[in-house]
Amino acid sequence: MIESLQMTREVQVGNFTIGGNKRFALIAGPCAIESEEMSIEVAKKIKEICDKLGINYIFKSSFDKANRSSIHSFRGVGMEEGLRILKKVKEEVGVPVITDVHEPWQCEKVAEIVDMLQIPAFLCRQTDLIIAAGKTGLPVNVKKGQFLAPWDMKNVVTKMQEIGNEKVLLCERGNIFGYNNFVVDMRGLLEMRKFGVPVVFDATHSVQIPGGLSSCSGGERKYVFPLMKAALSIGVDAIFAEVHPDPDTAPCDGPNMLYLDDLEKVLTTAVKLDDIAKGL
Repeated sequence: MIESLQMTREVQVGNFTIGGNKRFALIAGPCAIESEEMSIEVAKKIKEICDKLGINYIFKSSFDKANRSSIHSFRGVGMEEGLRILKKVKEEVGVPVITDVHEPWQCEKVAEIVDMLQIPAFLCRQTDLIIAAGKTGLPVNVKKGQFLAPWDMKNVVTKMQEIGNEKVLLCERGNIFGYNNFVVDMRGLLEMRKFGVPVVFDATHSVQIPGGLSSCSGGERKYVFPLMKAALSIGVDAIFAEVHPDPDTAPCDGPNMLYLDDLEKVLTTAVKLDDIAKGL
């Protein structure tokens, strides 16, 4: 028996909604905030592409990348400066913004600026963090832990619901398979859709090689687009992708980030696949 795609609830982000069998939204930007100038440049270019293709867009970049391989790894510009830059992007480019939070005390402060909070995969079982994020009333994108089965994310949804926040999205980013290796089980996208919440596919972290460069993570950029196409063919509500003007010089996650100049071609195909999968 062939089952139809599970419908997900719609979650309001800024002036649009994600889910409900609508065209996928794009969550994209550099891994970490490097500067105001670069953040605005990337956000403007991606918004221009998304407007052309009819894709709702959320700018993503992190003020702190706390889960680093080495103590010497680049982490970002810090919360105060990062939030200032995210606010500038939001006002000047006119797009919603999202960033990571790592500790409960950060949530309320960050929620004053952003439109959506993101919980890193390593922290998806941290109850106090989930509750603090949910209590802001904002949508929360929770990345599935590399160590969890997709059905285990039901507990995350329940935690959010228990505090009265139904605006949760679940993000697939692959499972650790042996040493320094991620594998994406596409069945997990369908399993998490059963909870009725929007499901996001993280196309760039799914090709990461954690610790693969000894003191930092490696990645296989060549697999980003094939995995993205597979996820869209199955059916997702949003695509997460880290994008950079020159990934090879990026201070973090360069090997798995997409080139900004390649994004329009990638998204043009993505829209066609999404339309077929959802019958749009």
